[in-house]
This record gives sequence, structure tokens and C-alpha cells, in this order.
Amino acid sequence: MRPDTPAENVDHTAEAARLERTAGLYPEDAEALLLRAAAHLELSGDRPAATTLYDRLMSSSEELEDPHLVRALKASNLWEYGHEAEARAIIDGVRMSAPRDAAPWVIVAESLEAHDELEAAEETFTEGARLLLPEGTEPPRATHPLLYGRHRVRRMRGLPHDDWDTLADTLHTSPVPLDELHDPKRVWSLGSDNPAELAAEISRLRAELGAYREALSRPFPVAVLHWPAPELTELLSAYDALTAEYPSHETHLATIEASLRELASSGTANLGIVTGTVPSYEAFAASEGSSPSDPTLLPQYATTLAARGRAVAWPPQRGTSCWCGSDRTYDACHGTQEQVAGV
Repeated sequence: MRPDTPAENVDHTAEAARLERTAGLYPEDAEALLLRAAAHLELSGDRPAATTLYDRLMSSSEELEDPHLVRALKASNLWEYGHEAEARAIIDGVRMSAPRDAAPWVIVAESLEAHDELEAAEETFTEGARLLLPEGTEPPRATHPLLYGRHRVRRMRGLPHDDWDTLADTLHTSPVPLDELHDPKRVWSLGSDNPAELAAEISRLRAELGAYREALSRPFPVAVLHWPAPELTELLSAYDALTAEYPSHETHLATIEASLRELASSGTANLGIVTGTVPSYEAFAASEGSSPSDPTLLPQYATTLAARGRAVAWPPQRGTSCWCGSDRTYDACHGTQEQVAGV
């Protein structure tokens, strides 16, 4: 499915089947692909089949990259078709395991919220925020939904603003403020006979829908291909025709950073980096009926890896490790102006 395909034109059952077939071809990407397949099954209304996929992932002999996310999604799905007790048990387990990623916290909290468990939802959002947002740190983008969800639930409960609510207001970029989007009284305006009130509500809903689409659609990024040093050495030993593309590993790394900065300055959004391996690249070349020595395959390979969920967002968050794999933080490594100037 193309990232720009309108949702109403998607055959979710067929798309889930396609993703399952793709997972069979690329077992190293099975987790990301099967999670997307399960999402399509949920949208198609076949929630038991989605649960089967979640169970398949959790029973796999391969170690999952994000087992907490899989459990959270399974719990949310189970509750939607009547398995409340099992869903609650899984949610309790996710909270007790204290995942270090925001997504599982958001999913289980929103599941509680959707079933009018507002106090428990607020507690869950708050637990996640306390764990992932140490005082004095800049909130990573991935944690913004935690703050927005917490703001929403507290607004519904009629609680006064605290520091995290104020922070959520600051981070929110929609033209409609969070306080207005999360106003519990908005629902009453839908029954109004006043055209001005209805028009205002339509405007708010459009803004909210736009924010949800931006947060949830997650089209794969414009991705740049990165070769770790051992992989690049192996690649050039086998296919010396690519030496012109990669004069040295240091130049390769600097070119990646410079290219991404140039794309960012031109207004290109959702940038990322994908890491290649020689066996994966050779398999891709074979699937295309071409030689790995052909440099025109390299951007196609990068796009394919990104579409399979292998991209890592660029730039890294402040204080996190550099994308190049060094022991330094991004700010002290390729995030410095000196690195780019050396291209």
C-alpha cells in the first residue's frame, strides 16, 4: 500500500495478507510487518485474527525488539471484543514492567480511557511520564503523546493544570489550543442549532484530525543508506565498482550527515537513516534481477529498507547516541558543525 493511499480506499484484509507474506520473505523484519498486519485486521473488524498475530509474535522463538508494545496492542484489541479481564491483566503487567518506550504506556492508557477508566488512565499516563521524562530534560518527540493524553484525561476529570499540562500546551503546535481540543463541554456544541458554533466545532475537529494523522500515519521516511565500517569493507571488496560511491568510511559518514541537513533545510520532513548489510543488499539485487555492482540500486535498497520499518529517525534526540554507532552522543559526534564542514 502506498503511504498516500486514502484510508477509505484500503482493503484492510488484503493488505494484512500482503504484509504477512512479506514477513515470510523478510523474517528479520517480521515484528514490524506483522504489527502492521494486525493493525489492518483490527481496522477490518477481524479482531480475533489480530489477536492471533499478536500471539504468534509473543510465542516466536526470535527475541522481540519491543515485547511491551506487542502486549499493549494485544490488550487494547482484546478489550474491544469483550475480553476485559484478560486485557486488564495484560495492562497491569505492562505497567509493572515499566517499559522504557512511550508507545506501550500510551496504548494501555488510551485503552483505559476508551472504557471510561479515567483515573486509571491518568495514573498510567503519569507513571510513563515520570519514568521517561526526568526533570530538566527536553521531552523527545515520542513522549509527546504521553503528555497530550495526560492533559486530555485531566481536562475531562476537571483537574487544574500542573507543570506537565503547561509543558503539553507548549509542545502542542496545532492552531487550536489543547485546552480547547480537550474541553469536555465540546460535545454539547454538536447539538447546537447555531451555525457559528457548529462551524467552530468543525474547525476544531479538522485541526484535531490533522494532528492525529501526523502522529499516527507514520509514512516511511526519506531515508539515507548507512554502511557500518565492516559492512562497507566487505561490500567494496566484493564490488569494487562501488568504490566511486564510497571513497572512505569517514567520507561516507560525513556525506550522510550533510545530505540529511541539506534535505532538512529544504523543508523535507520525516528524515531517517537505514543501515545496510551485504547479504541483505545482495538478496535485494537478486530480487531486482540486477547486479550489486550497479550504484543505481543503492537508493532503491534504502527505500525498501525504510518501507520495511528499518529506518531510524534523524536527527537523534539530544543526549542520545550518534546514529553512526560510535560511543559518543550525537551532539558530540556527527551533530557538531565541524563534522559537516569536513565533508
